[in-house]
Amino acid sequence: MILALLLAAAAPPMAVIVERDVRTEEPNPHGAIGMSTAYRISDAAPQPRTMEFRKRVLHVGSAIGLHPIGHDEVYYVLSGAGEVTSDGERRTLTSGMAAYLYDGAVVGIRQMGKVPLTIIVSYPVQK
Repeated sequence: MILALLLAAAAPPMAVIVERDVRTEEPNPHGAIGMSTAYRISDAAPQPRTMEFRKRVLHVGSAIGLHPIGHDEVYYVLSGAGEVTSDGERRTLTSGMAAYLYDGAVVGIRQMGKVPLTIIVSYPVQK
């Protein structure tokens, strides 16, 4: 009986996504300021899902333009350097740093320096 209840409430099976399978070259979102390599990892997960998880490599000179967010969002830097903006406040981020951005803020991030900026972006799915 207990096993039947556990199975009835079981989560969907895990999804394993290989980043090379979801890689695409595209203009950056929110203003098309330069190009980036996007890895839309969570897009490959079966529905329903409740979060977005993406990797993006901002090419030299590019940026995700300023845009309002309707949810909390995290930018985590894997490599390179960038300048994140939230409601006019600017901070430099480098490898191993994260910016936790809040619902209602106007945010963006731009690549800085001579090497691409690689970030993870995660936020809840919009309902």
